[in-house]
Amino acid sequence: MGRPARDLDPGSPRGARTLIVRSSGVDEAELHFAVQRDACVAAFAHVFPPERYPFPDAAVRERWREFRGTMLLAERDGRPVGLAAFEACWLGGFYVVPDEWGSGVAGVLHDAALAAMPDCPEVRLWTLEENHRARRFYEQRGWRPNGETRVVPFPPHPLDVGYSFSREEP
Repeated sequence: MGRPARDLDPGSPRGARTLIVRSSGVDEAELHFAVQRDACVAAFAHVFPPERYPFPDAAVRERWREFRGTMLLAERDGRPVGLAAFEACWLGGFYVVPDEWGSGVAGVLHDAALAAMPDCPEVRLWTLEENHRARRFYEQRGWRPNGETRVVPFPPHPLDVGYSFSREEP
């Protein structure tokens, strides 16, 4: 879709390729699904072995068709590579495709998502307890575990842990 870019990557560690972060909507639900699926299948195979627990395609597609919050899509040279979805001070979805892990996409997307929630003194999220890569990422950016947990609705029903990001007072 021809939406304007929200943010440009000031420099790319992978050469002259262009990264943009732009607004997205439910009309691009299939792109959101593809980014989430690629990221989750790679990141969570140790939690959801795909031969035992196939990715819940139908439920995830429905989620993106019905999501009413704000969505930011990161694109590298026109190809979707990351997604941030948030609503009411909750970062409800944050995904980067595996071939962009370590490229800086996640940092740019994260900063764009927080910048789009300026009126939230505290932003919260859930992440899998066993998602060590994401937990390190969030903790390096000032997020802290908030002591909350919940059971994930998909088998084998692992735990999510809650994180909070509190904005510093000026």
